[in-house]
Amino acid sequence: MFKEFIARYENALVNDVIPFWEKHCIDHQYGGYFTSLDRDGSVYDSTKYMWMQWRIVYMFGEFYASEYKKDNYLEIARDGFDFLYNKGRASDGSYYFALNRAGEPVISQYNVFSDCFAAMGAAEMFRATREEKYYNAAREAMDSYLKRIASGNPAGVWNKSMPARQSYLALGHYMMIANLALVMKRGLGISDYDRDGAAALDLVLDKFWNEEHQVVFENILLDGTFDLESCQGRMLNPGHVLEAMWFMLDYMQESGNDSRREEVLKIIEATLKFGWDKEYGGIFYFMDVLGKPHLELQHDMKLWWVHNEAIIACLYAYKVSGRKEFLDWFKKLDDWTWSHFPDPEYGEWFAYLNRRGEPTHMLKGGKWKTFFHLPRCLYMSVKLMKEMQQ
Repeated sequence: MFKEFIARYENALVNDVIPFWEKHCIDHQYGGYFTSLDRDGSVYDSTKYMWMQWRIVYMFGEFYASEYKKDNYLEIARDGFDFLYNKGRASDGSYYFALNRAGEPVISQYNVFSDCFAAMGAAEMFRATREEKYYNAAREAMDSYLKRIASGNPAGVWNKSMPARQSYLALGHYMMIANLALVMKRGLGISDYDRDGAAALDLVLDKFWNEEHQVVFENILLDGTFDLESCQGRMLNPGHVLEAMWFMLDYMQESGNDSRREEVLKIIEATLKFGWDKEYGGIFYFMDVLGKPHLELQHDMKLWWVHNEAIIACLYAYKVSGRKEFLDWFKKLDDWTWSHFPDPEYGEWFAYLNRRGEPTHMLKGGKWKTFFHLPRCLYMSVKLMKEMQQ
């Protein structure tokens, strides 16, 4: 059933995407990586954004431990770790948002996801090497992430909001806790964060899902209710939801407790239906639950990572349920995604398309795109399809 899909995804991963980043992203002079890559892989900015840097450590560490292993993958990840840990870490153990090329901090540690992806990268390095320094770094970053989320003010002293501004719980914070708990378990071999992962899963399913509108909100009020009076409160991010749901399926499979599986499957199907652009195809970036104007001017664009996460969610849902509708959605997404995002001339994928599916930017990497969503999608998709073939 999946033979031709597997061949295409695997070929893109091994012969296109990994080699593109392997060739262009390494900063041999200062360490760390270049992520602001133009269409042909040339560097157009040398700022080192920590989310993007740590994601590269994670992916090359994972590929070193995979069937696609090459010895230099570990060296690429190890050199990146050393640069980021030694230069990107503040005195309190949290990580800056960005460094200059030489590794000097240029943007403060206001963004908690720097800690999140540092934990992921370090955990994957420990899984690959069993070296204690990676274990300790993963625990430190994970504990920092959880502490900052629990504080209710993850940005800390760098929070620019005033007291009168409405506060929210953010879907992204909690979906990543569920994912991180699993990464820590697989990478470090510990169950210390299982309770955090389970609590995050329940919070997302119990509070962020809205039965009336059949959507998962991006932001909810602190008391668990919904704010339909503001753009931020009405905001939907279908890609985030689909990513969160395959995280949940992955977490449930690992824990052996699939008691909430049907809820997750229901959300995946509802999100695909709500987020699909019926006129031009593809999935919208941002949406308003009531169809009102959106503050984000790029709300109707089609982004690479949204479609990457949707593909994984469909395959995972089909694997655990066997329901044809998820296979149909996978094929529909596969057709639209592969006919719009890959760059036939220079390789890799475009990141940003307008609503009609035409590239608006030629870049292959930047402040938000790196060696992460696309290779993870290709890798996870092949893995899931091969499991189902067997």
